[in-house]
Amino acid sequence: MRIVVVGAGVVGLACGYELLQDGHDVVVLDSARAGQAASHGNAAKVAVAEAGPVPAPGMVIQGLKWMLRPDSPLYVKPSLSLPFLRFLLSVARNCTEEQFRAGLALNLRLASQANELFDEWRDAGLHLEMHQRGVLLAYEHKAHFENRLRYQDVFSSYGAEPDVLDVVGVHDVEPALSDRIQYGLFYPQDRQIEPDSLTSALVEHITKLGGSVREDTAVAGFDRGPGGVIGVRTNAGERLGCDGVVLAAGVWTGPLCSKLGVPVPIQPGKGYSVDYRPEPFTLRTSLTFEDAHVAVTPLDGVIRVAGTMEFSGFDTSINKTRVAAIKRAAAVGFRDWDSGAPHNPSWAGMRPMTPDGLPVVGPLTDNSNVWLASGHGMLGLTQAPTTARAIRQLLRGEAADPAISPARFRGRAGRYRTSADNLQSWPG
Repeated sequence: MRIVVVGAGVVGLACGYELLQDGHDVVVLDSARAGQAASHGNAAKVAVAEAGPVPAPGMVIQGLKWMLRPDSPLYVKPSLSLPFLRFLLSVARNCTEEQFRAGLALNLRLASQANELFDEWRDAGLHLEMHQRGVLLAYEHKAHFENRLRYQDVFSSYGAEPDVLDVVGVHDVEPALSDRIQYGLFYPQDRQIEPDSLTSALVEHITKLGGSVREDTAVAGFDRGPGGVIGVRTNAGERLGCDGVVLAAGVWTGPLCSKLGVPVPIQPGKGYSVDYRPEPFTLRTSLTFEDAHVAVTPLDGVIRVAGTMEFSGFDTSINKTRVAAIKRAAAVGFRDWDSGAPHNPSWAGMRPMTPDGLPVVGPLTDNSNVWLASGHGMLGLTQAPTTARAIRQLLRGEAADPAISPARFRGRAGRYRTSADNLQSWPG
């Protein structure tokens, strides 16, 4: 079949690569440069140890407190947009113990297969920068540390077993930490991938396999026929005939679904990162300052510091206060961190967030020839291989996973509902 994949981030490119393995004729479109939106500046982790959904028990109360702090890990820009308010209400309904545990288990199921598939891709000739330094979850406060241990049974069921560290153990694992860090969980199997190296490798191999990646090509609309979507119209005025479409456009997947008359609740959650070159400072492992929610990832030649969740609409502008908070977390979390070390300009990108914190992978509607691969939040890099493999299986005719299918948001008469409360509906 001729398949148009919309979105050339890590998820869309992964889908294109996997579909070519089954002999499909694939063209991947992106409105900008391939791999340069949310994929480019992410935390560069295969984050099995950090697979919890964003909606979590206690998040509503904590979020209200954080809204009073412009430098907090979570910021919600006030808005009277009805869809956005409904989205926030749905997030709040998903902040239950039961929902969090179920979402964590599902995310872990998807994440736990990632390393195997990345190895498969590397063995097939994809050249990417990949490390296995593990990840250290570093804590200042005992209450936060103990709260995380409450969910270790779920992690253990997917083989994610950490070393549980006291103050001596945590500094043995990472001597660069300051004395503020008192507790830690070290997951030795977690990996790090420099995202540009991955997206570049996928573009290269899609082209080698006979597919194409077209940059600076936005979708203007869709043509429909008796069997579904039969063409994609671009901003250049051309029409690409097709047998099916995969929407993997990150935060723009929601507006594209609306063009097809089926709204899907995906909202942008902005994050920031800064790449430092603080020689001679070195790290043994990737880590996350859990109290500040700031990730630090050593890559070849740089140390990436990333964090925050900002709900402020489709806005990629840089909030200097929030960037300063990320930088400050590194300055106080490490013993000899040089805040004035050379670094690249601050980066911001929009992650595709869903009300239940789970991805959206499956047909847009029953028997549709439009498939969604979006809503991965902060786990796009981690879940890209399994999402792409799932899309490949869906096009073979296999059934969608109901836990992540778009159908979970649909109620009676096509109205949308939250996954936590099926009696509440989104307007269709």
